Amino acid sequence: MARRRFRFHRAALLALAAALAAGPASAAQRIVAAGAAVTEILWELGAAGEVIGVDTTSKRPAEALATRPDVGYYRRLAPEGLLSLAPTLVVAVDGAGPRETFETIGAAGIRVVRVPEAWSAAGVRAKIEAIGRVVGREAEAGRLAAASDAAFDRLAAERDAAPYRPRILLLMSLAGDRPLAAGRGTPADALIGLVGGINAANDFTGYRQMTDEAVISASPEVVAMMDVGQGTVDPDRVFSLPAFAGSPAAAAKRLVAVDGVSHLGFGPRVAEEALVLLRTIRSDPHR
Repeated sequence: MARRRFRFHRAALLALAAALAAGPASAAQRIVAAGAAVTEILWELGAAGEVIGVDTTSKRPAEALATRPDVGYYRRLAPEGLLSLAPTLVVAVDGAGPRETFETIGAAGIRVVRVPEAWSAAGVRAKIEAIGRVVGREAEAGRLAAASDAAFDRLAAERDAAPYRPRILLLMSLAGDRPLAAGRGTPADALIGLVGGINAANDFTGYRQMTDEAVISASPEVVAMMDVGQGTVDPDRVFSLPAFAGSPAAAAKRLVAVDGVSHLGFGPRVAEEALVLLRTIRSDPHR
C-alpha cells in the first residue's frame, strides 16, 4: 500500500512538471541553485538573470534570497518546491539532497549538475570552472578563477611569513553549554589549515560533541565559533564555562567569529575572508 502511494505521489509530481514545462518556450535557462557557493558563483559570472530559485544558505549576495524563491535547505530539498518553479537546470553542491528528490526531478526531465566539494584553492577553481561551463560563461569563469587563485596566493604568503601556528578549536554550536566541535575532514578543518592553525579537535573525524575533559585536553589557544547572531559569540559566556575557563584561549580571551557562508561555504571569496580571519587571529595583542 505504501509503495502504491509513493508511485502515485511521484506520478502526480511528474504530471505537475510536465504541465509547467508546457508554458511559453524560452532560450534562457531556468536555474535553481542549491548551495551557497553555487549561488555566489552564478552571480559573479553574470548569470543571475537565469536563476529562478535559491536555497536557504544562499546569503551572498543578499539580493539572491531577497529576490528569488527560497526552495529550502540544500540538504533537505523537497521535489514539490523545485518542480513548482519549472526549472530546466538544477546546479547543486555534492552534499545536496535527499537522493529521492533528485531522482524525481531527473525523471521529470530536469537536468541536474552536481558540483564537487573540495575545500582548497584547487577545489574552488574547479567549482568555478564547472559552473562556468554549464552556463556557457567560460571566459568569465576563467577570470573569476584567476582572481580566486591570486587571493589564495596572498593568503599563503602572509600565512607562511610567520611561524605562529595556534591550536584552534572551532565550535559549530554551544547548545546547552555542550560544545559541538569540527574535527578532521570538515570545511572547518580546512579553514583552520588555511589560516595557519592546528585543529585542536584533530583526534576525531566530522563533528562531535566534546566533553569538558576533551576540551581541557585539547587546550585551545584560540576558540572560533559559528556566528548565528543573537550574541552567540560572547567571550564572557564561553570562557566562564568549566571546559574553557582554564584554557590558553580564555587567558587571552581569544574568541573569534566564523561565518558559515563566508568562511565555510568555500565560494569564490573564501581566500579573502580567510585572510581577514588570519589577521584577526595574529593581531591579537595577548599573543
